[in-house]
Amino acid sequence: MYNSHKHSSTIKQLVFVVLFLLFNNNLLSAQNHEKEVSEYLKKEMKEQNIPGLQITVIKNNHLILSKTMGIANISFSIPAKDNTIFSINSIAKIFASTAIMQLVEKNEIKIEQPISNYLDGLPINWQKVTVKQLLSHTSGLPDIEDSNNEGLIGGKGQDSAWIKVQKMPLQFKAGDDFSYNATNYLLVQKIIEKYGRMPFEQFIQKNQFDIAGMDKTVYGNSFDAIENKSPTYCFYYLDKAIGDYVKGKILIEVNESFPTMLRADAGVFATANEITKWIIALQTGKLLKNESSISIMWEPIKLNNGKYDGFGGILNAYALGWPVINRENHPAVLPIGGGRASLAIYPKDNLAIILFTNLSGIPVHEMADNISKFYF
Repeated sequence: MYNSHKHSSTIKQLVFVVLFLLFNNNLLSAQNHEKEVSEYLKKEMKEQNIPGLQITVIKNNHLILSKTMGIANISFSIPAKDNTIFSINSIAKIFASTAIMQLVEKNEIKIEQPISNYLDGLPINWQKVTVKQLLSHTSGLPDIEDSNNEGLIGGKGQDSAWIKVQKMPLQFKAGDDFSYNATNYLLVQKIIEKYGRMPFEQFIQKNQFDIAGMDKTVYGNSFDAIENKSPTYCFYYLDKAIGDYVKGKILIEVNESFPTMLRADAGVFATANEITKWIIALQTGKLLKNESSISIMWEPIKLNNGKYDGFGGILNAYALGWPVINRENHPAVLPIGGGRASLAIYPKDNLAIILFTNLSGIPVHEMADNISKFYF
């Protein structure tokens, strides 16, 4: 006679065994990858003289690795910890880009529309530039930052620089080329403040950081006194005689000021674990309701000639605030900040890698991409 109770019990046992084996397989795999990642990072830290770093790895929207290595503060021999805050500089653009898409979802703005639809009093030759061209750095607008020196053009502060940049000629016809510059995100910030109906930093805090549960991520300057913040170090210094940066032998602390008018462009300090929360919130529909919004934000932008352009190397294209690795296998969006911080997301692989260091001037995006190969 057929014993259904015994059959059911056997199935349960088999399911338990399968789940047990899968769990242990995944655990063993994660442990092996952690060892591989650690060895790779130790090698890079030694070769490039990186004082300290944080790394997190996200797979299928779950944190599978969180690791901190090295020194946060050299002067006082303070080790890097999970709560050490690093400067992530231009990665800040992803918050501004996401804010624009949040406003798009609320039907406040359309990215294909000219910026003159949203901002008054702009120079005539700026008015046909679209919001999308601002986000993708294809606007052709002049740069408010001085490329031959540190700081803003004119050297008299952000208000003076804003007046001055509006009198400068365009770099090229909108859509013809890619030119990474801060003016684009100054205007993005103005749009967010106008249609978000609050100051920029308050909008990001309310609509992104609070939702993701980020209480340690802040906007500021490198010289601001922030608890657990690591200084940023560098071997490069500005040689004013030649007007360019030169690599020296002495490690120096970087002193960076991020104007409040340009917080959409740069000036964020965070931990890797905090940004992990943000990525998971983004990819699980907490920040943007529609998956299509993320797809639009991550789609590499073609120039008028049908080609792509970006920072060069593996970052061969650019989307809406997100540098792109545009390739057939394992394409990625990979924002970088100050040559020291990177955030790599591989949408087709459900993988993300956050790598923050306190040494500026290193190929941190290539390091993150190399680490991703352990997980494919």
